[in-house]
Amino acid sequence: MLRYSLKRLLSLLVSLAVASLVIFFVVEVAPGDPASFMLGVNAQPDTLAALRAELGLDLPKWQRYLAWVGGMLTGDFGTSYTYRTPVAQMIADRLWVSLPLALYALTLSTLIAFPAGIYAAARRGKPGDMAVMGATQLGVALPNFWFAMMMVLVFAINLRWFSAGGFAGWQDGLLPGLKSLTLPAISLALPQAAILARVMRSALLDILGEDFMRTARAKGLTRRQALWRHGVRNALIPVLTIIGLQFSFLLAGAIIIEQVFYLPGLGRLVFRAISSRDLIVVESVVMLLVFAVIVVNFAVDLAYAAVDPRLRTRT
Repeated sequence: MLRYSLKRLLSLLVSLAVASLVIFFVVEVAPGDPASFMLGVNAQPDTLAALRAELGLDLPKWQRYLAWVGGMLTGDFGTSYTYRTPVAQMIADRLWVSLPLALYALTLSTLIAFPAGIYAAARRGKPGDMAVMGATQLGVALPNFWFAMMMVLVFAINLRWFSAGGFAGWQDGLLPGLKSLTLPAISLALPQAAILARVMRSALLDILGEDFMRTARAKGLTRRQALWRHGVRNALIPVLTIIGLQFSFLLAGAIIIEQVFYLPGLGRLVFRAISSRDLIVVESVVMLLVFAVIVVNFAVDLAYAAVDPRLRTRT
């Protein structure tokens, strides 16, 4: 297990190094000059040069890259060009919205998808299976921002159970904060639950046709006992992959939902930074999100080894 973990850790570090290079140079080659954007088109050349020197934009790209990476390793993400605020502080303030939202949505998605997928697999070809598959097909086809608008229309405007947007803040307590995130979390969770339920059903159907499942039945286990004792655990390996990918998507891909509900999260921060050519913010936030994706995949690999011991013996 230790050797397996070390190999995955080495892969993680290499992936982070490559990702940092790609992110920095892709953002840097994008058209537009942050200093020109901040001062306007009528800025004097000497003023423009002074601002570029102040922001460090006059340095060679390789020096800026090394300074950026070195700062991140020490927790210093630099200073925002637009707000003149430490980027680390801006990220920390918004992470307390985006991270709970992603975890909330992932929890809802899992709670919906697991029972639905298992129920559909246990009743393959029956009306219950067809009903679940029809619902999941609809969930996959409809985008999450459509669910968001329907949630606002029904629960915020008509029923007035929730606010249509904004975030109450955790300083007011856990329940007000979770209430503010409930509609966005449901909007994010429903399409992901549809995908996860279909994967769970397919994986479980494959396992139910294996020889060891027939052996379990031959030893006297009921269909339900064989399903829960042997089927579900062995079906978790592909499902864990989807859960890891979904968390990464929910954390990094909630920009539209944060816009719909006007949430002060990382998605809105990146959107504003791109609009204002605040390169240091864009690079740092995207690198943080890539780091989250890679770390989650590393955790999924370790979970593979815990669920399936054969993976540990192959490395």
